[in-house]
Amino acid sequence: MTKKGQALSVLIASTFAFTVCFMVWMMFAVIGIPIQKTLGLNSTEFGLMTAMPVLSGSLVRVPLGIWTDKYGGRIVMTVLMAITVPAIWFMAYATELWHYLMIGLVVGLAGGSFSVGTPYVARWFPKAKQGFAMGIFGAGNAGAAVNKFLAPALVVGFGWTMVPHVYAAIMLGTVLLFWFFSYSDPSHLVPSHIKFKDQLKALKDPKVLKYCQFYSIVFGGYVALSLWMVHYYVGEYGLDIRIAALLAACFSLPGGVLRAVGGWMSDKYGAHDVTWWVLWVAWICLFLLSYPQTDLTINTIAGPQTFHLGLNVYMFTILMFVLGIAFAFGKASVFKYISNDYPTNIGTVSGIVGLAGGMGGFLLPIMFGALVDLTGIRSSAFMLMYAVVWVSLIWMYWTDVRGKNLLSDNSPAVVA
Repeated sequence: MTKKGQALSVLIASTFAFTVCFMVWMMFAVIGIPIQKTLGLNSTEFGLMTAMPVLSGSLVRVPLGIWTDKYGGRIVMTVLMAITVPAIWFMAYATELWHYLMIGLVVGLAGGSFSVGTPYVARWFPKAKQGFAMGIFGAGNAGAAVNKFLAPALVVGFGWTMVPHVYAAIMLGTVLLFWFFSYSDPSHLVPSHIKFKDQLKALKDPKVLKYCQFYSIVFGGYVALSLWMVHYYVGEYGLDIRIAALLAACFSLPGGVLRAVGGWMSDKYGAHDVTWWVLWVAWICLFLLSYPQTDLTINTIAGPQTFHLGLNVYMFTILMFVLGIAFAFGKASVFKYISNDYPTNIGTVSGIVGLAGGMGGFLLPIMFGALVDLTGIRSSAFMLMYAVVWVSLIWMYWTDVRGKNLLSDNSPAVVA
């Protein structure tokens, strides 16, 4: 097979593998609801349970990125997926909260696949096409939406314990398919004289810290909301789990699939411009989503008049759809930044930035649950994210935007 054919095969196999990994990573978004009812969990405990896979998937991202640079993405990805299969299967037999927390840590390793696939795929393509290639691979985030289509059907038809069994079988099949349709290229490996501590020096780079902040919003927020939305629809609007999952997919699906478009836009217009406008769109959407259901009583000349203010399920879903698109573009633009600035060290830097994004996805669901238990307001989750995006906009303005005319058609694309 030609080099170009191998690159295409690697891209397809890696994207499929990442889609399955992300589907598994997000499985608590659906099965967590019947588990919560069975165990009598409060919102904070529910948030902790759903977030545990995100924690382990985040913590392994830096070493996985480094190992990918050193050993190659094919072997690292294959071993990573194989490790998760037994844990997925045995989840069906857990009976206590701590069982789910421990098993979730092992299942969560699947989330680290992003830090393997990103450098693995990127090195098969020229720099001018890396943003688009990484965007296609990153579209595997749509596994969160696949989970929302498949898991509810299994839950309703066979009970939630069928989901881990089916997902374990799918993951095992994916391991075999990936191994047979992926390739290795020794020239993509980091030279052996580069040591572990040398690669970690990227942590001292202030630009890496900035990319971590951006990614904790566009990816961490995407993961957190993908985990939380089915629960939110059921609680806020009283929907059946199947309808709730379908509407939640209106956020998860574009948030994954359109990442490839964000990669293309980042190649064409520059990572800086795309990220700047992504944050503004997210800011507007989260401001509107933050408003709680409110009954307002006004004393008029005809007596008290009560008005209801709040998003109905249709407007809420439309805003979530737009937010998902914005996050998709933002996830791609951040990694275009990385491929521009760190072409020889993509694995390590993407692992560090991925860790920051994953930690956002871990902490946010727990904070969502704590805020609901504390305030009784479900939209407090969006209030929290609105505040974080606000901080990000201010940071980006002071570090990158001042003095640049982003509205001009002739302004050059800027990359940090």
